This record gives sequence, structure tokens and C-alpha cells, in this order.
Amino acid sequence: MPSKPVSPQSRRSTRVPLKVAIGMQGVAESSTCAGETIVVNLHGALILTGIELRIGMRIWIHVYLTDKRATARVVCVDSENPLQCGIELDKPQNIWGISLPPDDWETDR
Repeated sequence: MPSKPVSPQSRRSTRVPLKVAIGMQGVAESSTCAGETIVVNLHGALILTGIELRIGMRIWIHVYLTDKRATARVVCVDSENPLQCGIELDKPQNIWGISLPPDDWETDR
């Protein structure tokens, strides 16, 4: 995870704890795996995966609950638990199924 703490004021959108099943597939590679979210926001998520991902890897995310899909990029990998990764969605969006999202999840900002 990031070596320096990030203040809540510098976040682009509020984090919401959410455990939901996801599928992932590499955009450039043929690797696929199942996983789940730990924390989500409008811009990405902290996820737990079935295989190790690499920083910079481009992936497709499929949220089974909502049947929504999005492309994302792996932005961090936990050095102590390499199956836990941070991802950033290419386009900020609520693919997670949060029915009452925080106010700062407005996508027209």
C-alpha cells in the first residue's frame, strides 16, 4: 500500500466498505480470476484477487451483483499480501451497486 498516509481531504471520492464478488480479466493478457472488493469508491477499489496482479496491469472488472463491467488499472499491490490490490477505474462510475452513494460520487463534477 502507499508508503505515506493519504489524508481524507485529498481523496477524490468517499470510500465505502463493501464486500461483493467480482471477476477480472487481463486486457493484454489472457489471465482471468475471481475476487472480491474490500472497499470501493467512485474512482476504484481495494480488491482481493485469486492471482497476483502487477502494478500498471490493465484489467476488465465484472461486478456480478450489478452485471456491470469497467476497465481499470492496478495502481498498488500490498507487499505483505500480494493478492490485495488497489485499482483505479478508467472512468469514475458506480459499478458497485451502491444505491445511496455519498454526495461526492456525482459523475458530472
